[in-house]
Amino acid sequence: MDAPVRRLALPVLSAGLAFAVCAPLLGRGFVLSYDMVFAPRQYFVPDAFGLGSTLPRSVPADAAVALATTVLPGDLVQKMVLLLAIFFAAFGAGRLVPTEQLGTRLVAATAYAWTPYVAERLFIGHWPLLLTYACLPWIVKAGLAARTHEPNSLPKLVIAAAPAVLTPPGGVLAAAVLVVATGSRRLWQTIPLAIVLNLPWLVPTFLNAGGTFSDPGGVMAFSARAESWGPAVLSVLGLGGIWNAETVPGSRAVPLVPVLTLVVVALAVAGFRPLTRRWGKAPARSLCLLGVLGVFLASLATLPGGEALLTAATRYVPGAGLLRDAQKWVAWWALPLALGFALAVEAAAARLKTARGRIALATAAAVFPLLTMPDLAWGGWGRLGTAQYPADWQAVSEKLGDRPGDVLALPLSAFRGFAWNDGRTQLDPAPRALPKPVLMDDTLQVGAERIAGEDPRIGDVRAATSARELTAAGIGWILVEHGTPGYVDPRLLAGTTQVWSGEWLTLYRTPGVPAVKAISWTPALLANGVALTLLCVALLCRMLPMRTLGRGRSSPPRKE
Repeated sequence: MDAPVRRLALPVLSAGLAFAVCAPLLGRGFVLSYDMVFAPRQYFVPDAFGLGSTLPRSVPADAAVALATTVLPGDLVQKMVLLLAIFFAAFGAGRLVPTEQLGTRLVAATAYAWTPYVAERLFIGHWPLLLTYACLPWIVKAGLAARTHEPNSLPKLVIAAAPAVLTPPGGVLAAAVLVVATGSRRLWQTIPLAIVLNLPWLVPTFLNAGGTFSDPGGVMAFSARAESWGPAVLSVLGLGGIWNAETVPGSRAVPLVPVLTLVVVALAVAGFRPLTRRWGKAPARSLCLLGVLGVFLASLATLPGGEALLTAATRYVPGAGLLRDAQKWVAWWALPLALGFALAVEAAAARLKTARGRIALATAAAVFPLLTMPDLAWGGWGRLGTAQYPADWQAVSEKLGDRPGDVLALPLSAFRGFAWNDGRTQLDPAPRALPKPVLMDDTLQVGAERIAGEDPRIGDVRAATSARELTAAGIGWILVEHGTPGYVDPRLLAGTTQVWSGEWLTLYRTPGVPAVKAISWTPALLANGVALTLLCVALLCRMLPMRTLGRGRSSPPRKE
C-alpha cells in the first residue's frame, strides 16, 4: 500500500464513522434530545458560570457555547461538536495504539469510537462527555510523551485536556487519565495543571458548598442497568449500562451481546501483554487499573453494599452527587478495552500465513463493532433529528429587555415534548435560549420515583399562590410554554401583565419590583481567566520555535 494511502486511511475512516452517525443531523436546525440543548444564541447569564442557585453541572460548557455562538450560529456549533467528537475519538485511538500496522490502528479506531458509551451518551444528549471521551486518547498520548520528557509535552497535555473539562464529570475523567498517563514523577506538575483547568467549575462549587448535596434517591434511580440477560456489570464491561432505558440502542438487547462482550473482554486482556511490552509496565498497568476502577464505580450501586455506601455519601458528603449516573466512569475502561482488543487481533493476524488472511481478519475486526451495534448509524436509525425554533423564542428574547428579575418557566417541569420537535423528550430550552436567568423545576421523574431537584428556590415557587409572591422571590417574568404536558396554576398569572403571546410561548411581567439578589462575578471570572491563560500559554508554547523557548539555544544538529 502506498505511503499516502496509509497516511490517509485512519483520518478517512474516522471521518467516515463521524458522518455515518451524524449525516442526517447536518441540515439546518438543532438536535434537541434529552439533555442536549443548543440555541441560536446563548448568553453569558450567571448560570453559565455556575453563579446561579443550583450546582454548576454544565460549567463551563454553557459559557463556552455562549462564546462560540457570538461568532457562529448555534446549530453550526452543535454540528461541529458532534462531528469532531466522534472523529477525534476514532482518530485519537488509532494514533495511540502502539503499532506500525495500519490494520491494528483501524481496529482500535472503530473499537473506541463505535461503542454503546458513545451511542447512549449521544442519545441522552451528553455532548460534553462525548468531547471528554474524544480527548482521552490524546491526553494519554501527551502524557506518555511527558513521561519521557519530550519537548513541549506539557503544553500538548494542556491543549489535549482543555476540551475535556467542560463539565465536572468530564474534568474528573480527564484529570485522572492525565495523572495516570504522566506517572507519579510528574505529579508536582500534572496535579496543578489539572486543578487550574478545572477551576471554572471548582470555584463556584466551593462557593456554593452548602448547596452541594443531592437527593440520595438518585443513587439507584441513576445506577447502571442490565441491557440483556446478563447482570448490570456485564453491560458495563461492554461500555453500556446507562440508567435511561429509552436511550439504549435496541441492538444491546440481543441475547448474543453478553457472550460477545465476554469474548471481546477476553481478547482485550490478552492484548494487555503486548501493550505492556511496548509502553512499559507502569503506564500500561496504570491505565488498565484505572479502567478497572471505572468498571467498579459504574457498577458499585448494583453490587452488595454499594447502594448503602453511595446513599450515605450522597447524603453526608458535599459534592458526592457527582457519583450519580455512575455509568459515565466506564469511559476509563474504553481505552484499555479498545487498545487491548486491537493488539490481540494483531497478534492473531501475525499467526496467519497469507497477507490476504491478515487483511481479512483486520477488516472483520474493524467492522465488528458496526455489525453488533448498527443502530448507532444514521442518528440512531432516525432516533435523532433536527428542528427549528419557532419565531416565538426570538420574540420573547427581545421583549425581556433590561427589567430585573429572573424568568420562571411554566409548566413546572425540567423536560418538554414539543410538536415542533416531533414530540421528542428534551430539556427545557429556556435557560439557554433566553438572555436572562431562567428558573425551572429540576425535579426529575425516573420511572415511578421522583428525584428532588438541587435548586433551593423552586420550593418558594411551589409554595407561591400569587404573582406578588413570585416577585418577592426574585421572579420578574413568567414564561408559559404551550404544547407540552404540564399544568399551569392560574393563580400565578393573576395580576401579571401579558407582554407577548404566540402559538408556543406567552410572556408575562410580574407586578412590582423583583427582589434581586446581588451576584459577585469576580471569583468565577477570575477562575475562568486563570484557566484560559493556562490554555493560551500552552498554545503559545506550541507555536513558538524551540530555540525561542530555549532562550536562544538551539539543539545540536541531527545526523542525516
